[in-house]
Amino acid sequence: MPATISKEETMPLKFIGIDPETPGGSCPSVWIDEATGDILFQGAEELDAGNRSDVAARSPILPSERIVRLPARMRPIIAAALENTA
Repeated sequence: MPATISKEETMPLKFIGIDPETPGGSCPSVWIDEATGDILFQGAEELDAGNRSDVAARSPILPSERIVRLPARMRPIIAAALENTA
């Protein structure tokens, strides 16, 4: 029987960066799942009805999905995640 791998045994998330202006060192932040290369974003959920409507018109928002807003000043951090250079 093949061994199963638990989340604890897999590669951890790689921290890429956090908003340099965040108070208290919390969010928003950017991470990479080293096992899959997926990019994870932590940030404030977009609650503006107009913005949500614009997104939903192009790509329906599933119940399990969230629109997350990251400040423009985090573009270099996001670029680093895309290049996986952090």
